[in-house]
Amino acid sequence: MEIIKLRDEYIKLGQALKAAGLVESGVEAKYAIEEGEAQVNGQVVTQRGKKLVDGDIVMFRNQTIKIVK
Repeated sequence: MEIIKLRDEYIKLGQALKAAGLVESGVEAKYAIEEGEAQVNGQVVTQRGKKLVDGDIVMFRNQTIKIVK
């Protein structure tokens, strides 16, 4: 499980995928998210600007990311 520490109140989903090294670019993140490859707290999310906050769990291509403050 990858852990991303927040510097601000939130991080956007596309940015989190890049920060975790699960995508190589924002464009790759955009298309993967639009195709329904990402889940936040068990729900499929298709909006790459989705704000992630402390405690959120992201599932993406069999990888897990936890967002912590």
